[in-house]
Amino acid sequence: MFNHLLLNPAYAGSKDYMMATLLYRKQWVGYDGAPTTQIATVHGPVGLTNFGWGAMISHDKIGVTDRTDAYVNAAYHLPVSSKLKLGLGLRAGGGYYSYKNSDLVYWDAQDPAFAGDHTSKFLPNVGAGLYLYSNKFYAGLSVPTIISYDPSKSLSMDMSGSVVPHQVRHYFATVGAAFEINPDVVLKPSVLVKYVQNAPIEADFNLNVLLAQLVWVGASYRTGDSFVGILELQLTKKFRLGYSYDFTLTDIKDYSSGSHEIMLGYDFGYDIMKIKTPRYF
Repeated sequence: MFNHLLLNPAYAGSKDYMMATLLYRKQWVGYDGAPTTQIATVHGPVGLTNFGWGAMISHDKIGVTDRTDAYVNAAYHLPVSSKLKLGLGLRAGGGYYSYKNSDLVYWDAQDPAFAGDHTSKFLPNVGAGLYLYSNKFYAGLSVPTIISYDPSKSLSMDMSGSVVPHQVRHYFATVGAAFEINPDVVLKPSVLVKYVQNAPIEADFNLNVLLAQLVWVGASYRTGDSFVGILELQLTKKFRLGYSYDFTLTDIKDYSSGSHEIMLGYDFGYDIMKIKTPRYF
């Protein structure tokens, strides 16, 4: 919700200033092998042009598997009207995957799936997205990784004979708006819809409230998964600190105390933000 570049390369450079974000997520605390994620992003405009640039690096640890992704993003922002722009974005990069069989607990030592101890592989990929936006509205469509590594899917890269992590395309659709009740209260409802083949469609329904241009307070419902509480503070004119907590609704709740996420953001153009384009998205 506070860093669209994670899912959509068309967001790169959508503001008049550069933005940097650090994020850490600890999912399903107390659940052995549960995912942890660290992400760093930075993006901004290219001078006074309609072009934007962005970079992202992320690391996921899930069970015995490590994954590190690095991508560069480029976008062109086409004026649609006096207040509306359409961002067209591309990204390129890839992910480095590795896992250790010696960290697994398994019963059939002769199973060829566990042959060897350490496996690693770099998988290149590209992504694309559209981002329609104004100061108080946005809608986006994106496919962050287009190349599939499942031989049964189209646009799949053939790596026969190799042990390759199972990676398929995910599709994202977003929409949100900001409603200024008065100068000190802004409501921001938004929806994120996620789709991947052979899995249920999942949606996040979110409502955030900005108080006195300093504090975001909000809640989210993720279908079939969790409720989320959200808080973001404007610590200084340029630093933002965010925190969210997931109240898990599935059977995992019997083994986990929920999920934590912490975000630190730095906005290089606070004066521009306050005078020209308030940062609601």
